[in-house]
Amino acid sequence: MSNRIRLLSEQAANQIAAGEVIERPASVIKELVENALDAQAHKITVEIQAGGRSLMRVTDDGTGMNRDDALLCLERHATSKIRSAEDLASISSMGFRGEAMPSIASVSRMTLTTRTHDPENPEGTRIVINGGKIQEVKVAGSPPGTSVEVRQLFFNLPARRKFLRTEETERSHIQHYLSLVAMAYPEVALDFLQEGRLIWQLPAIESGPDPEGRLNALQERLKALRGGGGKMLALDASSSAGPTEPSDSEEPAPPDGIRIWGVIGAPGVSRSSRDEQHLFVNRRPVDHRGLNFALMEGYHTALMKGRYPVCCLFLEINPALVDVNIHPAKREVKFHQEYVVRRAVSEAVRNRLLTFHSNPAGPGAASAPLPDLAVPDRSVDVTPPPPPPEPPTLALPLEGARPGVIRPEPAAAPANPTAPPAPSVAPSPARDTAPHATTVPSRPVPPHAETATPGPIPLLNVPLRLLGVVGKLYVVLESDRGLVLLDQHAAHERVLFEQMLRRLEQSGMPSQKLLLPETIELSARDAQFLREQLETLCRLGVGLSEFGERTFLLDALPPFVLASNPREFVLELVDGLKSAGQSVNTWRLGEQTVAKTVCRHAVKANDALSSLELESLIRDLRQCTMPYTCPHGRPTMIEMGFRELEKKFGRIQ
Repeated sequence: MSNRIRLLSEQAANQIAAGEVIERPASVIKELVENALDAQAHKITVEIQAGGRSLMRVTDDGTGMNRDDALLCLERHATSKIRSAEDLASISSMGFRGEAMPSIASVSRMTLTTRTHDPENPEGTRIVINGGKIQEVKVAGSPPGTSVEVRQLFFNLPARRKFLRTEETERSHIQHYLSLVAMAYPEVALDFLQEGRLIWQLPAIESGPDPEGRLNALQERLKALRGGGGKMLALDASSSAGPTEPSDSEEPAPPDGIRIWGVIGAPGVSRSSRDEQHLFVNRRPVDHRGLNFALMEGYHTALMKGRYPVCCLFLEINPALVDVNIHPAKREVKFHQEYVVRRAVSEAVRNRLLTFHSNPAGPGAASAPLPDLAVPDRSVDVTPPPPPPEPPTLALPLEGARPGVIRPEPAAAPANPTAPPAPSVAPSPARDTAPHATTVPSRPVPPHAETATPGPIPLLNVPLRLLGVVGKLYVVLESDRGLVLLDQHAAHERVLFEQMLRRLEQSGMPSQKLLLPETIELSARDAQFLREQLETLCRLGVGLSEFGERTFLLDALPPFVLASNPREFVLELVDGLKSAGQSVNTWRLGEQTVAKTVCRHAVKANDALSSLELESLIRDLRQCTMPYTCPHGRPTMIEMGFRELEKKFGRIQ
C-alpha cells in the first residue's frame, strides 16, 4: 500500500501561495510597489496594458540588488525585511513574508532587471522566469534600481484567468491602490501609464518631519488626485495608548501614544458608501471594521442615516501594538487593545467637529491631548419655548423691519460667570432688528491661515444679514461669501436637542422600577460584555444585575423607554453599546427619544417667524456645539458662494 501523504512540489506550493496573495492584477502591483517603497525608492513608475492582463511593469530607483540577491529573492520566504520570528512582533516595513516574488513568478512570465547604486559594480542583472522556472540569467545594462515586468498573468492557470473582470474594472482596482500609495507617500514621485498613455505624473512633495508640513503635503497630494472636492478639515491629535481597561492579554501594553492625523469631511460632507474612507495604520492602507465604527461614532448626530464620513486618516502607533500578519495580503490588522484605538479615533474626530465652530482656521487640537468629550456647561433655558405667535406672513423683503446684520458671538462659554445666559428662541421684546453696535465682530483669520493648514472658516463665524424667508421654512441670509439658506425647523431642533441633553447630563438619567423584574439569559460573549458595562448602564437608568453565569435580572428602566420584550431590548442595547464603543456618553440611551421629542416641539415648516425670532434662533444656533446638523444628521445651513452663483448665471465658466 503506497503512502497517501506526500510533499508538494515547489512549483505547486508557489501556485497555492499565489492563490492567497495574488487575486488579480492589482495584487501584483501592490506587492511590487510595496517592495519599491521598502527599497527607499524616490520615484516609482507603473505601466499596464489590457488592465494588467497582458503587461504590468513597475520601475523604481531604490537600492536595487546584486546578482546573488536577485536570484535568492525568487525563493520562498526569502526576505530582507526580517531576520527572526521575534521581528514579527514589531514590523515597520510594508512587506516581510518573502512570498510575493516567487508567487508572481509562478503564475506569469516575469522579467526581473536590477542594479545596485554601487559605482564599483556598474553591471545589472536580468532574470527571465516562465511559470516559476528560471529561463535565463544574464548581465544587462540598467539604471540603479529595480524593474519587474509581468506578462500574461495566470497564463498557466486558465481557471483563475477566466475569473478576471473586464480590463476597465481591473484598471480601476490598480488605480485605486496607487491612489492610496500616493496619499500615504507624498514624498515619493509616482507615474502611472496605461497603454503607453500617461495617466498620472505626481511629483514628489517634500513634507518634512513637522506635522504642519505633512498635512500640507497630504492636502496637496489629495488636490492633485481628486481636485477641489468637498470641504475638508485638517486633524492632528494624540492620545495615550496605555492600558486603561482590562485586556484579554496578561501582558500590559507599552505606554506609547497614538497619533491621529489627516483630513476629515466638514459637517455636511458625506457619501452614500465607504468608498471615500481611507484609513492607514503606520502608512499601511487597511480595512478595519472597528475603525469604521469609530468614525461613525465620532460623527454621531452629524450624519444622516445611510450616509458615511469622508476621510483620509493616518494612525501612528507602536508597531508592537499592531499585528499585520493575520491576512495573506496584509489588508487587515489587529490591535493589541482595540478599544483604546477606537476611543482615540472617535474622540479625535468628535473633538475636531466640535472645534470646527470655535476655531475658524486652525487644524484642530494640533499635537495636544484629547480633551474630555463632555458637552460644555452653559447656562441656557432648557425648557422648550411656547409656540410662537402668529405674526403676518414674512415676505421678501421683511416688512416693517430693517434687515440687520447678525454678527457671531464667542463660540466658547462666557468667561464671566455672571454674564447673562444665552438667549432662548423666544425673542426679547426690547430687541431691535437694526445692526447692533455692541456685538462682537467675527474673529480675524490669522495671517498664516491661507498658507498653512487651514480648515474652512465656519459659516457661523462670519456676519450674516437677514434678508427674508422662502416658503415659511428656509431663511435667506447674506454673508460676505455669498448666499446662505437656513432650515428653521432643523436649526430649532438642534438648539432644543442640545439644551435637553445638557439638562439630562446635569440632573442624570431617571430610573423607574418595574412591577415584575425580568430574567434575561444571554450568550457567553454578550454576557461577558454586559458584565463589564453594568456601571455604565446604571448611569443610563437601566437596572441590571447578575443573576447567574449568563443570566441577568432587569428591574428598572428609564421612564421614557417602553420595552414590551425585555430580552430584545437588552440585546438591542448591547448591540448599540458595542457599535458605539466603551466610552459611550451617559445620555446615549435617551438620545433617540430626545430627538423625537424636540422634533415635535421645534418650529415647523409653516410657522412664520418674525425677524426678531429668526435673529434669536441664529444666535442660539451659534451657541450649539454641533450647529451645522440637526439631531438626525440633516444640514441646518447651506451656503452658495459668489463663484457658484456666477457660474449658474453664466458670468464665469
